[in-house]
Amino acid sequence: MSSHLTTPAPAPTRPPAHPSGTIGEQPPAAGPARRARRAARRRELGACGALMTPFFILLVTVFLIPVGTAVWLSFFADDQPGLGFGPERTVFVGLRSYTAVLTDPTFIGGLGTVVLYCLLYIPLMVTGALVLALLLDSGVVRLRSWAQLGLFLPHAVPGIIAAVIWLYLYTPGLSPVIELLGKADITVDFLGVHTVVPSIVNIALWSNLGYNMVVFYAALQAVPREVIEASVVDGAGPVRTALQVKAPLVRSSIVMVAMFTLILALQLFTEPMLLGQATPMISSRFSPSMYIYDAAFTRNNYGLAAAASVVLLVCTIALSYGVTRWSNRAGTPEEDAR
Repeated sequence: MSSHLTTPAPAPTRPPAHPSGTIGEQPPAAGPARRARRAARRRELGACGALMTPFFILLVTVFLIPVGTAVWLSFFADDQPGLGFGPERTVFVGLRSYTAVLTDPTFIGGLGTVVLYCLLYIPLMVTGALVLALLLDSGVVRLRSWAQLGLFLPHAVPGIIAAVIWLYLYTPGLSPVIELLGKADITVDFLGVHTVVPSIVNIALWSNLGYNMVVFYAALQAVPREVIEASVVDGAGPVRTALQVKAPLVRSSIVMVAMFTLILALQLFTEPMLLGQATPMISSRFSPSMYIYDAAFTRNNYGLAAAASVVLLVCTIALSYGVTRWSNRAGTPEEDAR
């Protein structure tokens, strides 16, 4: 009798247990968690859209539509065919209006006047406002709240009213300032050929210096007091602390004020428009903005006015971008040193 040796059959191998307990399935909590994250993301996007919608509506209606309209109008002009005896019609002229603007000596002269105005106005504005803010922050000035109010009040006066006030003070025979200087044998023509631009700068400084001072003062209040105390402990005096500690820490505010001042200075209009009634030194095309106004409402050449507006806008954007780039490069070494 033969005996056969039988080997037991191998036990069936079971696949390794999945962390979730089921093969090839995601953890039960993964699906709801992903859906919760998606719902939270949608809520964030909805909140961002709701908050940004008013901004984009204002951007489109106040900036993009007017700019697009100006660009469109700059390519058209009203011409009269038939040697000027035919009916006037609007025709496409391409870049003719831009060529006329860029070759017009009065427009180029207006740009030069604005450049001179900016070279005088912007350094005085930024430096004067910063010095006043540093004085107020240092505690040297007493009755600080009253000083701030007194410096800010001229900004509350509308620009037209401010120009009328200073027109009265600049006009001989009416101005008490000129009469007082005349008693001291000092003759000053505030609206002369060499003094008209400084006189306009004076009006702008009187109107806006207090406002920018408040901006700088608010930035100085955010400077950590520990940094100032450390500089005093290291032996820095008040002037050195102000120039080497406080001023660098509010550099972003300085750049912002300089940029906004530049943008407003390029749009010079109100002051020379009113002062031009009292002096022949200010023509109807004294600045680019006055050139645009004259082209549109005196000469009824809306294509030329639109082209000049676009040129002024491009110059403003280019200069603002240049200021931003320069400030970023100037701030890089300071940040690396920190």
